[in-house]
Amino acid sequence: MDNKKIITETEKYVFNTYIRFPLAIEKGDGMKVRDVEGNEFLDFTSGLAVNNSGHCHPKIVNAIKKQAEKLGHISNFFYNVPQLELAKCLIKNSFADKIFFCNSGAEANEAAIKLARIYSYKKWGEKKYFIATMKNSFHGRTIACLTATGQEKFQKGFPPLVPGFTYIPFNDTSVLKKENFKNFCAIMVEPIQGEGGVNCPDKEYLLTLSRFCKENNILLIFDEIQVGIGRTGSLFAYEHFGVEPDIMTLAKALGGGLPLGAMLAKEEVAKAFTPGTHASTF
Repeated sequence: MDNKKIITETEKYVFNTYIRFPLAIEKGDGMKVRDVEGNEFLDFTSGLAVNNSGHCHPKIVNAIKKQAEKLGHISNFFYNVPQLELAKCLIKNSFADKIFFCNSGAEANEAAIKLARIYSYKKWGEKKYFIATMKNSFHGRTIACLTATGQEKFQKGFPPLVPGFTYIPFNDTSVLKKENFKNFCAIMVEPIQGEGGVNCPDKEYLLTLSRFCKENNILLIFDEIQVGIGRTGSLFAYEHFGVEPDIMTLAKALGGGLPLGAMLAKEEVAKAFTPGTHASTF
């Protein structure tokens, strides 16, 4: 089939939720992709911050082949070595003590939101459940993550949204006043905003945010779904700012093209999750 036929049939059968380029991509190699008609292009999209190692990197292809030949899905009722090896690698190279694996960035952020709320509920009671996120932020498309996203254009048509979220300006510490955050369990922030316009904060901003959270028993959540796994020059973006979060979310480049998300947390916070409080099929 040529590009035109594939486009026509896709629009007939698939939900119209994307404005796509008029290309049906068939092959990829490094930074190059080829459509079904043999035309070659340079891919500057990286699969929306996913393909950090390019298309069809031989090590990734080989890893997928080897695992597919041994074992596919077994569920989280059993232990397995690849999950353990990745967990150890991420924990060893980050602030965190524990990790939860899931399928996507939105799932990772949902897990972070739930962990922050249940930790606060167990420690401080039911009133301390509010979460502050940033204006121009982006945290995903599920209803809770959509609510956490500080951009009205994504929320239009979906109210009522999830209660308990409020939006504050990014890179502005003047809004941090103790009395206004009395019932907040967490502040959630992208160390560098992506969807909101690639907005970089002042170095002191995240340090001030971290101190404020510690002083007021508020968890600090870093959404590193777009900026993590080496996209800023260090493995994690928070390393540039000399500050550590209590919870961090990862996805996109973590899977190198396969669906994979993760939520990482410090031990004190992580133990608020117990069997039955959260899960993921895959």
